[in-house]
Amino acid sequence: MSSHVDQAQHRHRPTGRPGPPSGSEVPAWCPQCQSPVQTDPAEWNHAMRDETELQSVDRHFNELLQELRVAQTGVQILFAFLLGLAFTPRFPDLTRAQQATYLVTLVLSAVSAALLIAPVGYHRTVFRQRLRPQLVKTGHRYAVAGLVLLLLALVGAVQLAASFVLGAWATLLAAALAGLFALLWFVIPLIHRIRHQHQPTRQDRDSPATG
Repeated sequence: MSSHVDQAQHRHRPTGRPGPPSGSEVPAWCPQCQSPVQTDPAEWNHAMRDETELQSVDRHFNELLQELRVAQTGVQILFAFLLGLAFTPRFPDLTRAQQATYLVTLVLSAVSAALLIAPVGYHRTVFRQRLRPQLVKTGHRYAVAGLVLLLLALVGAVQLAASFVLGAWATLLAAALAGLFALLWFVIPLIHRIRHQHQPTRQDRDSPATG
């Protein structure tokens, strides 16, 4: 009877927001997570979201799809623009440097599109094989690589277009935009991640479905 009472008292209540624990040994507390920093992400999801590990995987997959839709729109528009540029009357008048920039930018945008669309092919290939955790983990890597290449393709397209107006100064403009994109897409999120970094457990490192 006593063990049942203890289990009932220890049960997580997802609707509540627990405060920092009291006692002689107080673990490090994260005010953003509203839990000790050593709390396993799966346990945190269960306590705060009333979410099982399988539900967490499904949520991550849906979030990934939404993000890919945003990125795919941008890279597809850029790729279509670059393909059409080769058939314009002024394209033969481009210098060799401009043609090289065009070719590199076209390839970067094509590979970026392939990476951002790859999770769709992955999902169709492993359909009904209960491999969604692997799909989320692999799709995450595809998305990051695709965003990096999309950044480079956007910078290359700006440099190519600006070279008709600014000449050699177009390189400086492209470098400034590359720094801005990198700051907005990666640097600021990484700074926030480092400030909020917890020491991961072994389960956290091995499982792509938590967090």
